[in-house]
Amino acid sequence: MRYEERARLAAVKALVPLAILVASPVLLIAGAPIRRRYLRYVYRDEAPQLLDKERGWVSVHYFVVTHPLLQWFCWPTDALARLIERRGSTAS
Repeated sequence: MRYEERARLAAVKALVPLAILVASPVLLIAGAPIRRRYLRYVYRDEAPQLLDKERGWVSVHYFVVTHPLLQWFCWPTDALARLIERRGSTAS
């Protein structure tokens, strides 16, 4: 791996948490639907692979999807959505 590629990879790894922190108010309020749509976008059929070992390529989406901060900030709305879903199914 060349120096430029390593520097770019380090920059992406450093900027992903910063971007998640900047978006944290939105993620705390509407994180579950946003995360669900994002995952559908990343894992759609015509999307490029997140990791391509043959070419030695890693998508920036890999770092976003696997970052624990994203999951942590989406947890409150995810839990609320599950609670509403559970109560809605028992009320019927």
